[in-house]
Amino acid sequence: MKSAPRIGTTGETTFVVETKHCIEFATDGMPAVLSTPNLIGILERTARQAIAPFLDVDERSVGVEIEMRHLAPSPLGAIVTVTTRVIHTTGRFVDFQVEARDGQELIARGVHKRAVIRTGSFQQRLKNKGG
Repeated sequence: MKSAPRIGTTGETTFVVETKHCIEFATDGMPAVLSTPNLIGILERTARQAIAPFLDVDERSVGVEIEMRHLAPSPLGAIVTVTTRVIHTTGRFVDFQVEARDGQELIARGVHKRAVIRTGSFQQRLKNKGG
């Protein structure tokens, strides 16, 4: 890493809930709402982008842990804002507080951990697994 991300470093992503973000079982009276897996993916990308400026050219960050509560549904068309904030760093690990809000309320809250990896050694590790 060029330098460890500072505590308080933030990331933010705002998006409109589209069909591609919704649960797959929205049929027979079940409304289309933002799915937890899609929300987690957006939270992870937001955290990744927040610390990208601190990484060397041959480094990336990968998600290694997430603990999140999905508290409320967000319907198609809702505008959701995801925020991430660095709360701790230890060596190559960076911890984030994460949350998401739609226009009405807090919809998710939790913590997320990312590990900084070197792309070359990561590729070698996959090659050793036959990938």
